[in-house]
This record gives sequence, structure tokens and C-alpha cells, in this order.
Amino acid sequence: MAEKRDYYEVLGITKEATPDQIKSAYRTLAKKYHPDLNHAPDAAEKFKEVTEAYEVLSDPKKKSQYDQFGMGAFENNGANGFQNGFNGFNNFQNDDGSFQDLNDIFAQFFGGGASSSSRRQDNMPRRGASRIMTIRLSFDQAVNGTKVDIPINYVETCPDCHGSGARSAADVKTCPTCRGRGRVRVRRNTIFGVMESEETCPDCGGTGKVITSKCPKCRGNGRIKVSETITVNIPHGVDTGDKIKIAGKGDNGVNGGQNGDLVLQIEVASSQTFTRKGADVYISAPISISDCLLGATVTVPSVKGDCELVIPACTEPDTILRMSNQGITLPGGKTGDQYVTIKTKFPKTLTNDQKDLISKFDDLENNKHDGVFSWLKHKFGNKK
Repeated sequence: MAEKRDYYEVLGITKEATPDQIKSAYRTLAKKYHPDLNHAPDAAEKFKEVTEAYEVLSDPKKKSQYDQFGMGAFENNGANGFQNGFNGFNNFQNDDGSFQDLNDIFAQFFGGGASSSSRRQDNMPRRGASRIMTIRLSFDQAVNGTKVDIPINYVETCPDCHGSGARSAADVKTCPTCRGRGRVRVRRNTIFGVMESEETCPDCGGTGKVITSKCPKCRGNGRIKVSETITVNIPHGVDTGDKIKIAGKGDNGVNGGQNGDLVLQIEVASSQTFTRKGADVYISAPISISDCLLGATVTVPSVKGDCELVIPACTEPDTILRMSNQGITLPGGKTGDQYVTIKTKFPKTLTNDQKDLISKFDDLENNKHDGVFSWLKHKFGNKK
């Protein structure tokens, strides 16, 4: 273990330094090496070192022992405060081992203003958090739009007192404890003596006001709980992952702040007929061999209802045909297309007449160099 440096050297002062000079030197170095401000690898260790030096040199009794005996004054558990770890340093760490905010340290040991923890407790209005709710829709509901009824509970400003919490305006008085400032000065005994700090007033909670007669409807809270069922219009074309925001129906605000929003997160069930990709939809259509060979107009489903699809003559299996503007219309107005994959239906058996016709047709195809029906020969040529 490395030998500890001289405490006066650590703080950069002499033995004749006054208490104010010791405090000033420490304050400068603590700010310089605090891990929140200095991210050097050795910053935390140096911060601990200057803090340890300050705790000894700022205490007259410990300083006298140190001046007389040096580090030996604190060996073998003789440090009166250093047992089980350096307590002075631990006072600057949170329960999870992280360092306290620098302003908290200066507020605790040097006074002069509220610490960050006090500021976080200020009674400032804060907006409530958003509340997320999942809405599950069928495929058809998502494509065509729908209405859903949603039971919700939220908190809103009391309509009788308009959020003041008082029966009347005359029942709101200036807090006598803080005299309307919302903060009070508090004196505490610390390891460095009596320290004074400023905190939120415990009687008015930082508002600077007290209520002499509470509103009977909200009982002085200024807000009331509301339960209702709201009807929400779901626009056509929504998809899984889309969100709909309903203002003011989320968690209640703090200290008079606005309510958060209710966010509906859409989840759409899959379809047995269609596959969706954004605004486009995909389906498969089983077509007879004769329709594929000769061409035909067939009826196929779409998200807008049944519609007619023209099958060109000599359409091969797994051909994909596009039907313009037969897809989903999104909330923004864009309409997608429908893509139809042709699936040729082959007979499971053939009659002799059918075989003869196919053989004759095959003979005709053999006289062509690029016959489009060669796949028929491959499938049925060896069957008699």
C-alpha cells in the first residue's frame, strides 16, 4: 500500500494556515478533483485524499495530534473517526457508492444556498407522465378504421376550487413559517460544527401559502379522481406499432402541472387471407390450367371487397400480378397496391381424352422453338 502524503502538502498549505485558508484550499481542490467534474482515472482517489486531509486539518484536536505525531496519531484505530473506512469520505458518497452532487457537498459544509437535493424538492409545477395502453384490433378494423370505448381513470383539476384546494380565495393565507418564501433556514450539527442550509418549508411544502379551510370536494388536494369511458376514433390504415395520443388523459401532474397524455399503442391481428407490408397487401389466387393458358377474368378478394383480376393468356405458375390502388389507404392518404401470386391448380387425375388432347398439344409445341407450355410436357409427358 502506498505511503500517504503529508496532509499540508495535499492541500497545498503551510502549518500556519488559518481555518479559512484550510477551508478555501479544500474547496478549490474538491471542485477540481470531484469525479462528476474530473473524469481522469485518478480523480476519485485524489478527491478522497484531499477530503481526508481536510477532515483532519479542519478539526483542531485532530490537527494538533497530527502536528505532534504525524500519521502515527491515527494508526491502530486511533484516528477517532477513521475506523472501518474513512467516514469523512463516505459522507460524500450516496448509498449506491456514487458521489454526491458537488452542490450538495458545498451546501452541507460551506452553506450559502440550497443544495441540488433541496432544489429537486422545490414545489415547481411538473407535467405528469404519459400513460401507455395497448389496443388490439382485428385486421379489418385496422384497415377500415373503427371506434373503441376505453375505460380510464385519471386526475384533473378540481372544478370547485380550480386547483387551489381552498374553500374560497379568502381561505388561502401566507405561510407564517416561511413568510411566503416557500423555504426556511435550518441549522444542523455536522462533523465540521453547526452548519446552516436552506430547505423547503415543511408547513407549506414550498408553496408559500397555507389553507385555513379546505375545499370539500377535493379535500384540499386541488385535484380529483375521475373515472370515465372515452370513445376513440381509430383512423383507417393503422398498423402494429402505430401510436395515437389523447392529450390530458395520462398521469396527473405534480404541484399543479399539466396531466400527461394517454398513448394508445396499436397491435393488429394477422389476416388469414392477406399479408400486409405497409400499405401494400399480398394474396395467392388459385387459377385453373385452362384460365392460365387461355387467359380469363377472375374474381379475387381485396381489402376493399371482391374485385376482378384479368389473367393474361399463357400466364405461368407463381407469376405475380399487381392491382394498382387496391391496397390499404394509410391515415396520411397514401393507398398501396395489391399483389396477386398466381397458383395454378393441377388436376389430381387425367382422363384418357385429356391425355390425348395434351399429347396432341405437345406435338404442336414441339414444332415451336420457345413454346410457353413446355412445363406441361415435363409434368404429364410420361403419363399414359
